[in-house]
Amino acid sequence: MTSSTGLSVKASDVRVIAPAWGAVYALSLCTFTLIASEFMPISLLSPIAHTLRLTEGQAGQAISISGVFAVLTSLSISSVIVTLDRRHVLLGLTALLIVSGTLVAFAPSYPVLMIGRAFVGVAVGGFWSMSAATVMRLVPEESVPKGLAILNGGAAVATTVAAPLGSLMGGLIGWRGAFFCVVPIALAAVLWQALALPRMPATSVRSSGSMVALLRRPAVLVGLIAVAFFFMGQFALYTYLRPFLEQVTHVSVGMLSTILLIIGVAAFIGNAVVGRVVQRSLTGTLVAAPAVMAAIAVMLAMFGASVTAVMCLLALWGLVSSAAVAWWTWVTRAAPDDAETGGGLMVAVIQLAITVGATIGGVAFDRLGAAPEFVGAALILAMAAVLAIAAGIMLARHLRQIGRPIRTGGRIS
Repeated sequence: MTSSTGLSVKASDVRVIAPAWGAVYALSLCTFTLIASEFMPISLLSPIAHTLRLTEGQAGQAISISGVFAVLTSLSISSVIVTLDRRHVLLGLTALLIVSGTLVAFAPSYPVLMIGRAFVGVAVGGFWSMSAATVMRLVPEESVPKGLAILNGGAAVATTVAAPLGSLMGGLIGWRGAFFCVVPIALAAVLWQALALPRMPATSVRSSGSMVALLRRPAVLVGLIAVAFFFMGQFALYTYLRPFLEQVTHVSVGMLSTILLIIGVAAFIGNAVVGRVVQRSLTGTLVAAPAVMAAIAVMLAMFGASVTAVMCLLALWGLVSSAAVAWWTWVTRAAPDDAETGGGLMVAVIQLAITVGATIGGVAFDRLGAAPEFVGAALILAMAAVLAIAAGIMLARHLRQIGRPIRTGGRIS
């Protein structure tokens, strides 16, 4: 990157001297808390609506508002925290989860509930925007894929347990108690980070790291479009998995819970090994994941009536979906001079893609049925695979132009 004095500053120059794996694991606990907080309302909409005298649609906006604020924060945070020590920023974002959990748990009205949920969105957008750049400063360059996999391990666990655990706790201690359970976990995350995170002062005032400048790089632009298609296709299918299982596969409530658990466990296993896969071939991982998921989507449309086939296919889906973490490694390669801005763009694109995918998928599911909707999701995922190939080629060309070697470990091709 270019400093305010005109001197060139490499990404490696701003790393901490010794690998800070304890800090990476502390951040992993934070990702668990983030995801648990973000998706807790999914299983608690009905009791929230009943208590606050809302419709379920109004209660559902508690999820939408967090997404809106995540997008806004991800697009603006790099320009807001220019001179701030990243350690303090991360501690502040994690502390917001304590505030959010407390506000939501004791919300006397709908506006207070929405304010609490907005804080979750700020924490999600800010944290994920900084995640790749933070890991780059905590561990050696060759260990970045492993660090990112550990970071996302907390998210994988939360994705597995958040909805069912929220439902269970809601039945035992009420929805307010379920939300307040996040508070002590967030407090533990703040304390662990305070002990483990080193100082990470701002490196310089960026002159070429703006979002517009990054988008002018072909490798970044094509990569972000590929990311959008990947998450759009993924959530066009995944959002409507439950009605598919109920209407096409005709599973019972117990079997439904079992299948969802299988997906979560498979995703957790995949997250444990994806770092090694990414180290072998970054572009190969980025291409293979949507290609395999596209094939799974088509086979679900063909064999959706078979419980055994669906269980096997969705287990593979969960395993492969963990490869999404490879895109965070891609950010560290495509924008090594400004991974924070690149991360902000990535978060904004992902959040928007999830929203668009869920919306388009819902319209298609209602009008055409499950099988055509799943085939449509497969086409979007196939396009993501094609775009990932192009992004990989452009990234390799960009690295050659700036004189950065394409390493054997974590190589582009």
